[in-house]
Amino acid sequence: MFPSPPSAELIALAGAAAAKHALDFSFSVESQTYTAGALVCAIVEQESAWEAHAIRYEPAFRTRYVAPLGLSPTEEIARSISWGLMQVMGQVAREHGFNGKFLSALCEPEAGLDIGCAVLASKLAAAKGQGIALGENSSARVSDAAVIARMLQLWNGGANPDYAAQVFARLPK
Repeated sequence: MFPSPPSAELIALAGAAAAKHALDFSFSVESQTYTAGALVCAIVEQESAWEAHAIRYEPAFRTRYVAPLGLSPTEEIARSISWGLMQVMGQVAREHGFNGKFLSALCEPEAGLDIGCAVLASKLAAAKGQGIALGENSSARVSDAAVIARMLQLWNGGANPDYAAQVFARLPK
């Protein structure tokens, strides 16, 4: 079964979440120019195929990052799951200010896109040393796809060396 195409409402929510978190740049890949909103949509396509209720348990992440925190068993498991459209890890969502009682709320498109774009903005800030102006100017232009690729590797945690290329391949959609 193939995923259905995203609704105009979901695409608009992705663009609004990007704008809310000052992801207001454009960049070029193979002579095509894309917006940050298009990049968020490509990440969503890569991560969840636009399935808002997608979840994935990550046992290695749990062992390495979450178990040492000494949380209740339920919170420990929930923080070890990637949630929603952008597949944000529960622990990462907590680190970026998500304070909802249940991490499953990240499966609600608006909440998941909001926290996902907050996390993406932090990854962009981490790449700032490579010449990206983050939200300082709505016409900020990022012409170096290598910087965006670095940001995507930070987003992915480096687990998939082909991640940036896979997301870039989804941009034209």
